[in-house]
Amino acid sequence: MIQLQWIDRREFAELANRQRVFYETVPARPGEILDRHGRLLATTISTRSLYIVPDRISHPSQIVRRISETLALDADRLLKQILRNRNKKFLWVKRRLEDNQTERIRRLELPAETWGFRMEYLRRYPQGLLAAHVLGLRDIDGNGRGGLEEKYDRLLGGSDGRRLLIRDARGRVMDVRDNTIAAARHGRTIVLSLDAVIQLDVERELDRLMRTWKPHSACAIVLDPRNGEILATASRPTFDPNHPVNVPDAAWTNTTISAVYEPGSTIKPFIVAWAIDRGLLKSQETFNCQQGAYQMGRRVLHDHHPYGELSVTDILVKSSNIGMAKIGERLTNAGLYEAVVAFGFGRRTGSGLPGELAGRVRALKEWDSYSTGSIPMGQEIAVTPLQLIAAHAALANGGKLISPQLVLQGDAGPSGDTADSSPRMSKVVVSQTVTPKTARWLVEGPMRDVVRRGTGTEAQLKDYDVFGKTGTAQKIDPATGKYSSKRYVSSFICGAPTNDPRVLVLVQVDEPSAGGNHFGGTVAAPAAARILQKTLILLRVPAKNGPIRAARRL
Repeated sequence: MIQLQWIDRREFAELANRQRVFYETVPARPGEILDRHGRLLATTISTRSLYIVPDRISHPSQIVRRISETLALDADRLLKQILRNRNKKFLWVKRRLEDNQTERIRRLELPAETWGFRMEYLRRYPQGLLAAHVLGLRDIDGNGRGGLEEKYDRLLGGSDGRRLLIRDARGRVMDVRDNTIAAARHGRTIVLSLDAVIQLDVERELDRLMRTWKPHSACAIVLDPRNGEILATASRPTFDPNHPVNVPDAAWTNTTISAVYEPGSTIKPFIVAWAIDRGLLKSQETFNCQQGAYQMGRRVLHDHHPYGELSVTDILVKSSNIGMAKIGERLTNAGLYEAVVAFGFGRRTGSGLPGELAGRVRALKEWDSYSTGSIPMGQEIAVTPLQLIAAHAALANGGKLISPQLVLQGDAGPSGDTADSSPRMSKVVVSQTVTPKTARWLVEGPMRDVVRRGTGTEAQLKDYDVFGKTGTAQKIDPATGKYSSKRYVSSFICGAPTNDPRVLVLVQVDEPSAGGNHFGGTVAAPAAARILQKTLILLRVPAKNGPIRAARRL
């Protein structure tokens, strides 16, 4: 008695208090993610998770057998877990049960002190695969992984609360102390610039493209060039965030922001625009394209077809590498470097998506005489698809380089306050790249002619004047270290209407392997044109020859 009541009294009193009183976490409910029209892209539901109390289980094998049969679990594995944690008071068995599983567990009538349910939140994505790379997902512990779930984890996730509970000797809760409750701050809602209907059209086109051309990967972006809002963005292969198991490694990659590739001919309008604005080139000039072969220092440049005299417009329309190399000689390496940097290459766009890469632009001092001919035709630098469409948006909006925007707003908290991390939509003009006059001439002249009579004729639309640029970039063969004649990145970027661009579409396809030739105008242009047409109709952009057709709704 002396030992219990005097010598060890404090220790036993503290032990008894710890067993009687404990704090329980009150989880915060993650907020929704909505598209620009309020359509639900990510939400949270309540569900039950099963736990057991190992130190109160007298005959583990009996309970394990009954639970394992009911939930289709590995009985041996569960038994080992219980025996390893024999003295613990808590062990998860299975989290986020289905309703029918919950009822079956209740019907087992297990000893009350040996098990229980805890309410947990389960993240759900009602649209399935739609915009999976943009959204990311939440793991079983509620942590954001990838996409906006990771980027805005604190804003969406909120902060947990807690409360003090009093329990009896059997561990049953007897009382909740109201004055100890710290309320959970639930997550906030984020509204995206995405339009779920446009997103659905884009993803269907990518699926169709993957079946037809069987590439390694493909992606597409739809953007409003006036304000930089991303209306849709998708990548293939993809995954279902509701079922993130057995997903191939390649499916986790969002190629719109992390695929780095040489842009090929899609870079040519920027070089022409920069040369014109610097007074080194006149739009009405002509160049001798040497019938398809041009000796430039130690190398010989070639065109796909032999050309003689070509205007600046036709150099772009026919995508002449020789004509572009001669323009590059006028700019010199210093001028080419200025042009590349001015249009945003070599740095992140500012979209805010986690995992976005900056592309690759070597320091000017590393450029040589080869660079003078290579840079104007889209070699020796590497860009991401998002960088490329952002740069083309600068031509479409009068020369202003704008950071692409994906989040329109994050709502205020329950009391109306707004956290510092809350995203706010704002048009961020990085710089004025070229004059509005030069940008307008390129869009309404050469880039329009690319679609009307050049390499992009597959993108013509009956109801709209379309402008665009094709790109067919050779990839480096890892075996030889030289450009391959079989491995390509095929791309196409287009927009409409020409006189007032409202929509830009980029489709990029990495190593198409089926079908005939793999030019950007053949592989990527048809898909880009279909996406462009559906988007223009949905946005009710007036057609050039009469009223537009009714837009589809989700």
